[in-house]
Amino acid sequence: MLSHNMLRDEVGDIILARAGLGASYHLSVVLDDAFQNISLVPRGQDLFTATFIHVVLQKLMGLPTPTYHHHKLIRDAAGKRLAKRDDARAIRLFRTEGKTPADIRAMVGL
Repeated sequence: MLSHNMLRDEVGDIILARAGLGASYHLSVVLDDAFQNISLVPRGQDLFTATFIHVVLQKLMGLPTPTYHHHKLIRDAAGKRLAKRDDARAIRLFRTEGKTPADIRAMVGL
């Protein structure tokens, strides 16, 4: 686990809200997880550092900390990670092409 000093050095200042824009992803996900009693959060490895921010916020607000599992990312033929923000393929497309649940788990290192 990163210490507070290491978190500051690795991540820098963390914005939790901005006037007119509402709460940040960091604050929103921490509150949503607590409100929904989430106990297991699977995430891509790209969110590994953000998880430290979330754990600090949970501790500061007295909220439970879920168990986090960071999986490797599925990448396209060019090596670019597949992400919904980039209109990446949905799991159902892999299934339509004949990929089994075991194939998809292997893609993310499970």
